[in-house]
Amino acid sequence: MEADLARLAPRQPPFEADAVLDRALASPGLRGAAPETAARLALVAYARHVFTDYDDLLGEGYDRDSARHFVLDDLNATLTAWGAAPIPEADAEADPEEDPA
Repeated sequence: MEADLARLAPRQPPFEADAVLDRALASPGLRGAAPETAARLALVAYARHVFTDYDDLLGEGYDRDSARHFVLDDLNATLTAWGAAPIPEADAEADPEEDPA
């Protein structure tokens, strides 16, 4: 999974990559996923929770889909800075991983 993450986000700082890997390994929703899929989902979830206002919006009462919509630009800025593919607008609310907060 480490190699998949390095390929998916080649400019991600090593300490952030370690945190993403820890998240992927700890997520019950990712246990049965292919390593590349788990790495991508964990990368997106980590960036969403750490580098956007997603959790604050949830705390303010926004539903998950609305919060994801509002943070999409910030999320994509982080992903592209790391060399990762952005999330298309049409896929902003889709996520098979349960977000472990």
